[in-house]
Order: sequence, then C-alpha cells, then structure tokens
Amino acid sequence: MMNLKRIFLPFIIVFANSVFAQQEPVKTQFEGYLFAYFEGKSDPMKREHLRFATSSVGLKWKALNNNLAVISSDTISSTGGIRDPHLLRGEDKGFYLVATDMKTFKDGWDNNPGIVMMYSDNLVDWKHQVINLEKSYPKKFKNVKWVWAPQTFYDTKKGKYLVYFTVRYHHNDKLDFYAAYANKDFTGFESEPKLLFSPKYGGIDGDIIFDKGVYHFFYKGNTKDAAGKEFKNGIKVATSASLWGPWKENEGYVDSYADTSTVVEGSSIFTLNNSDEYILMYDVYAEGRYEFQRSKDLSSFTQKPESFTKNFDPRHGSIISITKEEARNLDRKWGGVMPELVQPTKKNDRYVFQSKGNPIITHHYTSDPAALVINDTLWMYTGHDFEGGQRDYVMRDWLVYSTTDMKTWTEYPVPLKVVDFEWATSKSAFAGHVAEYYWYISTNWTGIGVAVADRPEGPFKDALGKPLLTNEDCFASTHSWACIDPAIFIDDDGTPWIFWGNRECYYAKLKDNMIEIDGDVKQINFEGFSFTEAPWVHKYQGKYYLTYATEFPEKIAYAMADIIEGPYEYKGILNEIAGNSNTNHQSIVEYKGEWYFLYHNGGIQTDGGSYSRSVCIDRLEYNEDGTIKRIVMTSEGIQ
Repeated sequence: MMNLKRIFLPFIIVFANSVFAQQEPVKTQFEGYLFAYFEGKSDPMKREHLRFATSSVGLKWKALNNNLAVISSDTISSTGGIRDPHLLRGEDKGFYLVATDMKTFKDGWDNNPGIVMMYSDNLVDWKHQVINLEKSYPKKFKNVKWVWAPQTFYDTKKGKYLVYFTVRYHHNDKLDFYAAYANKDFTGFESEPKLLFSPKYGGIDGDIIFDKGVYHFFYKGNTKDAAGKEFKNGIKVATSASLWGPWKENEGYVDSYADTSTVVEGSSIFTLNNSDEYILMYDVYAEGRYEFQRSKDLSSFTQKPESFTKNFDPRHGSIISITKEEARNLDRKWGGVMPELVQPTKKNDRYVFQSKGNPIITHHYTSDPAALVINDTLWMYTGHDFEGGQRDYVMRDWLVYSTTDMKTWTEYPVPLKVVDFEWATSKSAFAGHVAEYYWYISTNWTGIGVAVADRPEGPFKDALGKPLLTNEDCFASTHSWACIDPAIFIDDDGTPWIFWGNRECYYAKLKDNMIEIDGDVKQINFEGFSFTEAPWVHKYQGKYYLTYATEFPEKIAYAMADIIEGPYEYKGILNEIAGNSNTNHQSIVEYKGEWYFLYHNGGIQTDGGSYSRSVCIDRLEYNEDGTIKRIVMTSEGIQ
C-alpha cells in the first residue's frame, strides 16, 4: 500500500507556506512627504486656507498650486478660515485631517467655535464637517472661548480615532487638552469630549506619538513664578503608559530657544522614511521661520536648530509620508509636486498626466523639444533644466514623453544621461533630436554625440564611444560652443541629413548607418540670414523649410528652398520672443493631419526663467502660398 502521508505532507507544507506568504502584509513603500499648513506672509485675508507642499527627503520643500490654497477655507469652515491643520494617515488606508475653525484676520482672537474634521481616500477628494463644541455640547462647553489646534491619533487598543485639542473658557484662563473618539464616518464625536491632559501651567498645540510602549505628548508649555507670572515657555513633553494618562510632565524644555527671547509653537513630530530618526519641527512664529531638531529616542534632541529649504512661509502644520502614486495624484490635481516624486524610475513604470495648457509639463523644467511621430503616437524628447530659479544651464539628462491626443501625456523613465557619454567631459546635456531610434545630442564644447535604442522610449546608449561632430568640424567658427543643437531631416528618398551650429549653421549628409558623416561638412548662408542656433528642417508641399533661432533674446525665423541644400530665401519672423526666456528652440511636426509648433519659454510660475524653461505647444498654419503664419503663443495651448 502506498504511503499517502509521505506523498501529501510535502504538498501540504508547500501549500501552507504559500498561503502564509500571500497573507503577509505588504509594507507600504514611501517615496516622499506631504506637508499640510496655512500661510504666514501672504495677503492676510488669504493666509488661513489649507495648503500642501511635498518633499522627497523631508527637509527640502516645494508648495503645491503655486502656494495658493488647495482647498479654500470658506468652503469647509464656519468662520471662513482654518489654522493648524493636522494630517494623519489612517490604519484603514484613508486620510484624516483636522484644523482649527478660525479666521483671525477677520474676527480676531477673542473666540472660535470649534474645529473642522475632514476625510479622504486619496488626499485629493475631501469630505468635511464643522464641529461646534458650544452648540453640540452646551452643558460642558457653553462658555468656551478657544478650541485650538486639533489632532488625530489612532488608538490601537480601541480601534478608534481619538481627536484631541486645546480648550480655554471665557471664565478661566487655563489651557487644557480635551479629547473624544470620532464616529465611524469621521463627521463628529461618539460622545462629549473629556479632559485628556491638564498641564500644570497649561498648554497648547499638542502632538502625541507612541514609541517603545510609551506615549509622548509634545506641546507648548510654560513656567510661572510664585505670583503666577510666566517667565519661560517653549516645547515641553509629557509621557504616559496609557493614551488617556495620567501624564507625567518632564522637567525642562526640548526646543533650543526656551532660555532665549525667541518664542516657538506648533510643534509636530514625524519620522524620516527608512530611518529611525525623528524630526521635531516647530513654528518660530514671531520671526517667520520654521525650524526643527532631530532625535532617535524622543528624549534627547540635537541642540542646534536647522531650517527647512522651502518656497513658502508655513505656519503651524503637520507632515506625513506618501507613496509615489499618492504624489502623482496630488500633482495631477494641483501641480507643483517635487519632480523626483512623480518621475518614473523603474523599467515599466509610467506617469500619465493631463496637460492643462501651456506649459504642458509643470512638474519638470523642460526645454529644446524635439518631436517624432511613429504611427498614431507623437513622441517628444526634451532637455531638462534641473531646478527652478537656476542662474546657469544645469542640465544632466534628457526626458521623453508621448501622447496620442495632445492632451494626455505619458512620461517614461529617464532615457539618457550625459554621463552615458564617457567622452562628454563638459557634463552638459544640451539640445538633441531623435530619428527612429537614434538620438543626436549636444554637450556644449565637447561635441555632438549619437545614442541608439531599440524602442522610442529608450533606454538609449552611446552608439559611437566618441563624438560624431566636434568644433573641428565647425570650420567657420572660433567660439567653443559652436558644435551644438543637432537636427535631423530624413528626405523622401530616405537620405538622412544633419544640421547644427551656433552663430554659424552647418549641415552634412549622414550615411545610411546614421552614425557617420557622408562627405563634406557645409555651411548655410543667404541674404538676411541672422543665425543664432536651433536649426530645424521640415518639408511641406515639396518645399523645404529651415527654421532657426535668431538674435538675442531669440526669436524664431524661417527660410524656404526648393532643394534641401538651398539656396534658401529668408521669409521672416515666425515666433516672437518667448515669455520670460532669452532662448527659444523649436520643432515642427505634422500629426494626425494638423501641424504643431513646439517651443519653450520660462512660463512656470514662480521659478521659471531663461535657465528654468518649460515646453509649450501651439498650432502652426500655412498661407495659401506656402508661407507660414505667425505663431500665436497661447496659455491655453492645444484644446
């Protein structure tokens, strides 16, 4: 008789292990951070609105929506203002946000009725509810003066969300913390709030964090003399083995300013991703600064305060970690997310977004667009100005996008970097042009190279291991950056040509292998030709069109010819100076029966400029005689 136990036992073990592996929770991969805050230095009547900012490292921040409100407070609060927003990632994958319902620049500081409670599944779409303590719980809070700085904490023992806040009454100056559990849909409380913590001398701006079996309660406290006069204040901490206390107030203060005249408030704790380090941040409100100190145990902190790098002026806020997809949702909705948070990095990762007009890409600073049509897809290859507000060309790689409708765009992982060309010691990733699938790029004074790929999105690799063209090929030039801005044109008979240059315009025939020059390098020159850079050749109804940047600041001019090598006849200005940018660089393409003009300007607000550019697209139209109508640059772009 067969031993069935011997046969089936290994199967059972393997099956059980498989089921166990499938049931193991997947750890959330956090890529960055989201900062919820209200403003401190904008128009006073617009400060107390909800704003967001993102960061990839937690220390360098960029505001969403150009630092305008992501949600206007008059749509979610009873007073028209919100302060002290606290954001929590829930245990149920939802997000909880609470804030003080108060508009001080309209109503002053004398009274506020309660708080705002908000819930979202995705950080983009929010439901809200106003909680008025005086009206909802008149027996306990009839004479309430302040309901300040609410926060939410998940009580693992109860499986509920605890909302806590500072309360002060008109008849009593003492500042105490009250709390209540939220109902299931986060629209109110299960019962009347109760006293949670009563610091000896009162406290505001509480922030609870749990670590190694201990609850830590950070808050702004103070110390008073025998006569009851405050002589010191700052960030204090209390600890407890239970969420509801009793709380033991630790001696001293944790912020570095407690023994100085500098005052701080609005403390908030968050942890750095993939790290055991805590960041205790606080609002240096009287001086308009936002600073932080570090800790690994929540008891000892670095003594020297550090400052965030940011393009906004926050007041009391909070920070959570976010995933890449959450960052992309935020960017699609409001724009302004740190580019590295949405940039695809893995082979099959893609970021799909909608163009909202010109500029068509706002999460990267892009330049020197080159278009390529393959079947029903338009591919766009761009330069990449690395940051906003740059004062020089800092360009280290190139980017690639595609569209099938001129509105929905797909971004791919970085297809090519200047370091991929070992000979390019300049480390400058200047303008390029792709002809299926060879990418001709310029590297400032080290020459023009060519990379190759087996699909339009890349990745591309150096095809030669050396430059295709250098300054030695630019026989009429004496300056070091003459060998830039390659543009490829493949004629109807399949002959490939390359055009390039700065100050002087050069061209040559390419061999069929696309990586060698076939014959002599020649120069284009004709009456009225004032060439700066950025040549581009296209063909329409049997005529050849040479467009190029002229003068400085640059406009785009064009000329026409009957054959590719000319002679060319100057036809005039095609595109005026692009807004907020000294340079211009165009490509022209026919796609699905329409002609398009791709170019760049410095239009991203507020840090766009000549070295932080942005790609735009508008329509190109011809006159009956084949000449081109002036390009109308629009903010709306392609509709």
